[in-house]
Amino acid sequence: MQAEPRKSLVGEEYEVEVGPVAHGGHCIARTSEGQVLFVRHALPGERVVARVTEGEEGARFLRADAVTVLDASKDRIDEPCPFAGPGRCGGCDWQHAKPGAQRRLKADVIAEQLQHLAGLTPEEAGWDGTVLPAEGDKVPAGQVPAWRTRVQYAVTADGRAGLRRHRSHEVEPIDHCMIAAEGVSELGIEKRDWTGMDSVEAIAATGSQDRQVILTPKPGARLPLVELDRPVSVLRVDERSGGVHRVHGRPFVRERADGRTHRVGNGGFWQVHPKAADTLVTAVMQGLLPRKGDMALDLYCGVGLFAGALADRVGDQGAVLGIESGKRAVEDARHNLADFERVRIEQGKVESVLPRTGIEEVDLIVLDPPRAGAGRKTVHHLASLGARRIAYVACDPAALARDLGYFRDGGYRVRTLRAFDLFPMTSHVECVAILEPLTKGL
Repeated sequence: MQAEPRKSLVGEEYEVEVGPVAHGGHCIARTSEGQVLFVRHALPGERVVARVTEGEEGARFLRADAVTVLDASKDRIDEPCPFAGPGRCGGCDWQHAKPGAQRRLKADVIAEQLQHLAGLTPEEAGWDGTVLPAEGDKVPAGQVPAWRTRVQYAVTADGRAGLRRHRSHEVEPIDHCMIAAEGVSELGIEKRDWTGMDSVEAIAATGSQDRQVILTPKPGARLPLVELDRPVSVLRVDERSGGVHRVHGRPFVRERADGRTHRVGNGGFWQVHPKAADTLVTAVMQGLLPRKGDMALDLYCGVGLFAGALADRVGDQGAVLGIESGKRAVEDARHNLADFERVRIEQGKVESVLPRTGIEEVDLIVLDPPRAGAGRKTVHHLASLGARRIAYVACDPAALARDLGYFRDGGYRVRTLRAFDLFPMTSHVECVAILEPLTKGL
């Protein structure tokens, strides 16, 4: 017999005590029946009415929004953004929390993930338990730093630009994104008619005046004439191949970090916060302390940010190998690092390319993997190379913690860990862990 479908609980409301913050921009609560609720728009210690947004009877957990706050936390503020709140824009998670409280929430998530997935206390990870704001981002409650240099707008059926609602394809039309960097806001994307477009990505480079929009048309739609409030280059995403093609202007933007200019083409990856690239390079180099003549690896190297910083410091007698899967990013990295004779960039997945290099020993390793992390197999290979120090740059605390556990199995311990709030108002946080062999100093 076919089991009867479970009853949906969407729309049901529960009065709950809000528990600790969890990874993903929500807090944990329980219904009177003991069912777990992941509650957005709440803060630990509050009493709220939570309305279910996803889930059914008997599910392992339900997702919900705090729609009424009965007892508020001292860390709660009114959302500065008029488009934030239950059922509205999903771009930010913590608009309702004071800036200092947001960083404490992120610290709690990092600590929980380290303990749960790696069995590490903050002390064992060499971490002081704080999440540091980026330069210029320490703002009073009620103010929002305008930091996001890349914003992907979705488009409504009638051509209005907006942002996706949380875990939804529905679009929240907006007239201004408060976390968008000035270079994005001044383009005036929200004022234009984008009928026929599926999305419009706006990019404002750091350290240059380069501005770019990337259009993704709906099937069969024609591109609009793009007339914005500032000069921009225009690219389009091919609906069949997914490739990016130049329509007007340069196919790249010029980003500046660590005293060097980096070409980033076709909307390729670059840190979104204007201070992020320099902040992370500084943390990585302070942790690794490169020496003249070192052999170094830069894995998931993108357009060569860390490879360039390493090459600059290991000198003519040193060498750097970068590995990156994206074809355009590899072209950009080779262009950006062309003045370093002892830098080589290979294209392909790290787990495939690294074994083929025949490298058996290195001095230093930097890895900045995608959100899923590097994984057990790659970590164990890296641990076998005997690096003096390894810098792990992570945008996801869970993936970082899992991989730190694998590194421990491979004979490495965390020497220091630093956390940076490079995504204010959201649940995301960037970490830099410096590892060294367990036998060091014994």
